Amino acid sequence: MKFSGPLESQRLSVLLEKAVSREEQMWKVYVPKYLTNPDTDVSPAQRDGVIKWLADLNSKFHFYPETLSLAITILDRFLAIVKARPKYLRCIAISCFFLAAKTNEEDEIIPSLKDMVKNSNCGCSSADILRMERIVLDKLNWDLHTATPLDFLHIFHAMMMSSCPQLLSNLPKMTPSQHIALLIRQLQQCEACHQLLQFKGSTLALAIISLKLETSIPDWLALTIDLLKRAQIDSLQLIRCRELVAGHLSTFAASLPPNAVYIYNPCKQTMVPCARGALRFYSSPTTESELVVKDATKRISSKAAPCRRLPVSYSCKQASAKRKVEEMEVDDFYDGIKRLYNEDGSQEVVGMDTVTSSCGTNLQIKEGSISQCPPLQPVTVI
Repeated sequence: MKFSGPLESQRLSVLLEKAVSREEQMWKVYVPKYLTNPDTDVSPAQRDGVIKWLADLNSKFHFYPETLSLAITILDRFLAIVKARPKYLRCIAISCFFLAAKTNEEDEIIPSLKDMVKNSNCGCSSADILRMERIVLDKLNWDLHTATPLDFLHIFHAMMMSSCPQLLSNLPKMTPSQHIALLIRQLQQCEACHQLLQFKGSTLALAIISLKLETSIPDWLALTIDLLKRAQIDSLQLIRCRELVAGHLSTFAASLPPNAVYIYNPCKQTMVPCARGALRFYSSPTTESELVVKDATKRISSKAAPCRRLPVSYSCKQASAKRKVEEMEVDDFYDGIKRLYNEDGSQEVVGMDTVTSSCGTNLQIKEGSISQCPPLQPVTVI
């Protein structure tokens, strides 16, 4: 979101006032549901699961993040007033998603209903989605226009960049668009957490913004308080929301240490014939792949892989065994370190390991051993 000219601050204030007013009219206090019958009540975990499924669909169809956020808002509003059965949850979710797409996306981008049913694996027919759309619209009084958490995130970010342009000075390679892309990823992770439904969308957006400000500039508290007053957010609610958001996001960041690197660790493998045309690989019992993590060390013992039938002709063209560093896109980088290395070309999978051999050469079989490029293991440099 970008404005130019002397009316920048005034326009942002007007947008925030309208969003706050709309949220006050539409938002209802979240009441946790205690399951009495798993066959007739949608559990919070089932709700979170279907939100993650919608996020995958949004990425698959290349829709805007605003479409996903609106679909989640419509779904939560509907589930708050209707007692839905779990077996209809995907049908309800895909109907809300289709309504959001028709609201935000261009007509030529939206796939036909038949294609959406086919590509989404929702388990319902086109007629079922059309009927469910009508039910959702009737229950929501045909009013889908509401302020989503993403709307507040855009407004807060624009205000933040307007009042504090030096925010990204410590990150010279990050542009404002890349910065908001990172915040959107965090918001999508939080929207799939039912514990955060107790907070308004404005509170959730400001909590994510303030947590990011805390690690970026020293006077983050003053800027947070200014945004809090403008949005008329309760300070106690914001503190509670910040604690839950920080705990929730830390579970995603802890998947790999931020300073994880990959090192070469040789590992002998023995190939023993076990059937006609089949070979079995055994790892040396004295060799282990060590995964070293800061403040903790874990050892992973390699196990024997199941038999895999090799092709009749061994002189087939294989993929290169060299690994190259993946050139990460902007979105992938700010989503975290996804992968540092990847394989080129075709691969031969043996059990749980991926084995490649030299391009244009035959598979060299020696007595009791085979020369392979071992997998790279992650390790943290202390």
